[in-house]
Amino acid sequence: MLKEKKISRKKQIELTATELFMSRGYAATSMRDLATALGIEAASLYSHIKSKEEILQKICFRMAEEFFAAIKDIEGKALSAEQKLIAAVHAHLDVITKDTAASAVFFNEWRHLSEPFLGDFLRMREEYEQHFIEIIKLGITNGEFQPIDHKFGMLTIISSLNWVHNWYKPQGKMSIDEIKHELSSTLIEGLKHKK
Repeated sequence: MLKEKKISRKKQIELTATELFMSRGYAATSMRDLATALGIEAASLYSHIKSKEEILQKICFRMAEEFFAAIKDIEGKALSAEQKLIAAVHAHLDVITKDTAASAVFFNEWRHLSEPFLGDFLRMREEYEQHFIEIIKLGITNGEFQPIDHKFGMLTIISSLNWVHNWYKPQGKMSIDEIKHELSSTLIEGLKHKK
């Protein structure tokens, strides 16, 4: 029988907080709620974390790094713009569906970050979105895609993808590969030149 991997108290706190932030919202979750869910005294939480926001920062920036790592893996490859965009959509969905609770917190609770973390987060988001814009620009330049507003195209694609955490179920009717295929086909078809 495989041994269950023991996780640290800090990781337990992050996982429990993620579930609470997802179900109740960050603002409505107190340190006392978190301590109760963990079965420990609220005071003992502070020996592991400084604040509730420290956990939110960790979730948001860890997820951001995962999105960046996924898209940077595509950039150096010799692919057409369409292939790059399909790969970017698939990579984005892989990150979202790997941990839907953390994805929900990332997409819905980032507004509660304080400065300088909020500014850093928004800069990272803009930088990430720019990768999609560059792929769309490439597709327009080489004639694969219709001439559209780059930012509008990017926002349409990313907004559609970012909603997936609300309805994706690992045991649902569609596998993640089917979802990736359907979404990339639907979203990218609208960009292509009509024959």
